[in-house]
Amino acid sequence: MPTAHIDRFAQNHLPPPEQQPVFTFSLPELQFPQQLNCATELLDRHVREGRGDRLCVQGSGERWTYRDLMERANRVAHVLTKDMGLVPGNRVLLHTPNTPMAVACWFGIVKAGGIAVATMPLLRAKELRAIVDKAQISHALCDLGLEEELRLTMPDTPQLQHIKHFRSPLANGLEAAMQAHATEFDNVDTAVDDTCLMAFTSGTTGVPKATMHFHRDVMAACACWPRHVLRPSADDVFIGSPPLAFTFGLGGLVLFPMSVGASTVLLEKAGPPQLLEGIRDYGATVVFTAPTSYRTLAARGDEVRATRLRRCVSAGEALPASTRKLWREATGIEIIDGIGATEMLHIFISADEQQARPGATGKVVPGYEARVVDDAGQPVPPGTVGKLAVRGPTGCRYLNDVRQTSYVKGGWNYPGDAYVMDEEGYFFYQSRTDDMIISAGYNIAAPEVEDALMLHPAVFECAVIGVPDEERGQVVKAYVALRPGYIAGGATVKDLQDFVKKTVAPYKYPRQVEFVDKLPRTQTGKLQRFKLREL
Repeated sequence: MPTAHIDRFAQNHLPPPEQQPVFTFSLPELQFPQQLNCATELLDRHVREGRGDRLCVQGSGERWTYRDLMERANRVAHVLTKDMGLVPGNRVLLHTPNTPMAVACWFGIVKAGGIAVATMPLLRAKELRAIVDKAQISHALCDLGLEEELRLTMPDTPQLQHIKHFRSPLANGLEAAMQAHATEFDNVDTAVDDTCLMAFTSGTTGVPKATMHFHRDVMAACACWPRHVLRPSADDVFIGSPPLAFTFGLGGLVLFPMSVGASTVLLEKAGPPQLLEGIRDYGATVVFTAPTSYRTLAARGDEVRATRLRRCVSAGEALPASTRKLWREATGIEIIDGIGATEMLHIFISADEQQARPGATGKVVPGYEARVVDDAGQPVPPGTVGKLAVRGPTGCRYLNDVRQTSYVKGGWNYPGDAYVMDEEGYFFYQSRTDDMIISAGYNIAAPEVEDALMLHPAVFECAVIGVPDEERGQVVKAYVALRPGYIAGGATVKDLQDFVKKTVAPYKYPRQVEFVDKLPRTQTGKLQRFKLREL
């Protein structure tokens, strides 16, 4: 397609065509024009079609309509292009917590033809430096409260020349610069396959990668899972805990609500207490968060029942059957589970409340194909454990990374998960493919042992890994955080071991148990088993 990018860095560092997945566009809503700017479709369209006065985004003391957001995004685009010298194709670091201004900046970048590179607010200078180097970032928009870590990157990142801070009272801040510019902006007429965002993986392996997504990908993600599974309406109010730098958060808290003209609530701090408070105070109807939050909030189920909440979405890590059951009993709401990936942009296997089954992630989302295959890439019979392979309108394009050929094989994306598919097309998660424990010839899926432990009343959360053993090759080791009132000791270890033996096949029980205060997780809530292995 005819690109609008003057800076061709993104195009020049895409994987070669033979290493990219096959992209399929099987639904009518996946037929896009050659020129497409997703900011036009998600934001400007609502104002153009007479919905500019609808509520769009709330949080941090702000309450903006679609017109309010568009005018602010237009002014940001002017600052980027006229004051900061941005040309289409430049990468722009967006370092911020979840706030309305963060959304205005994201859309301003995309309107101007830039590539948004959003980062987690807790990242340190070392991590930011690696991102700036990898993506060769020249511009940055940074929340003033996070400026110190970005400033510490400056001596080692000479390519980062243009920085503006927002939520700033200073005369050289972004808001002051915005006031000098008009509220209208002609969005850059980008190609459907121009890159508009680079998302860095959240690092469960410890080595983040940059994934590249087109304007087309953003709109395709809005056309598949939310339309066919979540089915939101314009009157819904979205809220959640994932950062906007995490594609689970960007989709669930910005792209999906705006695709239907709904509104969103952005919380700078979104632990379970703040999340419940936000659901109550803002009248939220749809929540996105991780299984850990649902487990904690279940203790306040009566308070949840008193709110307007009607849809609960879980992703980011496997949803234990025990957590699904606990939440349903506490609140009366069935969780919508799903598996997605930064590489795929969002969810590709899921099930709505009516189709949900205990232990199953769901069925393949319309617009995608998924299968379970063996090591040679051949489909295995139903009921057989194998590797998950998926393809559809989105897929993996790593920025200049040799790991592309590990993720994409034969046109299919391999997210790195072991699954079983049943005769009816339901997919049941087994483990990450690198989390399968082989002990004395038995294959043991770590999440299955975790699910069994989670059924014990003493266990708040747990993680299971395989550790080396001379006799068995590996043995199962569990790291367990106990609920208040339970004592970490030999008696509790034996009680947990006996409980697991009665819950699943006895050979799967944890031969080693270590008690911890908390488990290592990424900023998006994903369990980091590699850190447990390092212990």
